[in-house]
Amino acid sequence: MATTAQQWLNRLHRLALPRRFKVMNVCGGHERTIAMSGLRKALPANVELVPGPGCPICICPEEIVYQAIQLALQEKVILVAFGDMLRVPVNVRKGEVRSLEQARAAGAEIVPIASPLDAVRIARDNANRRVVFFAAGFETTIAPVAAMIAEGIPENLSLLLAGRRTWPAVAMLLGSETPGFDALVAPGHVSTVMGPEEWAFVPETHGIPAAVGGFTAESLIAALYSVLRQLVEKRCFLDNCYPEVVRPGGNSVAQRQLATTMDVVDADWRGIGMIPASGYALRQDFARHDATRLYPIHDEAMRKHAGQMPPGCDCARVVLGSIYPDQCVLYGRACTPRTPIGPCMVSDEGACRIWWSNGVRTPRETAPAPAYS
Repeated sequence: MATTAQQWLNRLHRLALPRRFKVMNVCGGHERTIAMSGLRKALPANVELVPGPGCPICICPEEIVYQAIQLALQEKVILVAFGDMLRVPVNVRKGEVRSLEQARAAGAEIVPIASPLDAVRIARDNANRRVVFFAAGFETTIAPVAAMIAEGIPENLSLLLAGRRTWPAVAMLLGSETPGFDALVAPGHVSTVMGPEEWAFVPETHGIPAAVGGFTAESLIAALYSVLRQLVEKRCFLDNCYPEVVRPGGNSVAQRQLATTMDVVDADWRGIGMIPASGYALRQDFARHDATRLYPIHDEAMRKHAGQMPPGCDCARVVLGSIYPDQCVLYGRACTPRTPIGPCMVSDEGACRIWWSNGVRTPRETAPAPAYS
């Protein structure tokens, strides 16, 4: 008989925790489960859960979003993108188009899609038009994109790729002087594709407990129990608490398709900077489908705050687990889901949007927010 969430929680409460521990959950899906279930309030007072870099929309480089907007406006392509990307804001002067959604309202042909197969279908249905697929995401999203490419795509379809790998961001945090957490709950879906072994460096190199968690309360609390027990017993290892989906070695077919179609490269993360070996780029064999080679680079050097988070926005610190969403001075004031200023308020996997959707509507600070324009 499977252990219930309440039974895992009871076991967790029986642990003799000697001090306060901070646990980072990497995945946006984990953060959504934590917020929706009220898990933070159910944990012992000396256990702190902090959301980490689990939202690919939040860290997608601002300059790539800007280029996607300009391709749609100036090059007259049909631009397709996953729905969350349409509302991500860029840094432009007041009155200029600052999102794909606004570009669409201005007449650009921009189509939200749910699957790479939709991009192929749109390209085939519009054989006399140029179609650009703006593909942003982590391994679980980019693996189907790789499969699409490996199977062969129409000649009129190109990709503006903003694929990122999850573990290098965590490695960067752990390599810093102040990682900011004592244990890690690793993402289940990424581990399904890439294998749980990707996270072995956390206990082996850094001496920090790690557990792969799923997206039910049972699996997530089991992972929390595992890492806290490791801390109490002063032994560190990688535990797989999502065995029904995550298997040793991961999905070899998906990994092979990624390796066949893409190179691993150093990549920029919005508001964070360059992280070594954290991105994907199309291999030379597929250069004819690379939008960055086919079209002019639309990224005017004189744009104010180009490539950065918007002024006053603390999304980068939220992504890195340095602050909670409601500690950003813009949160719930200038920045809401209706009028997002930072990308973390846009995506359903962004911590700010998740917190807002679960009832946290005001910032912790009472100081007046700066004017934003």
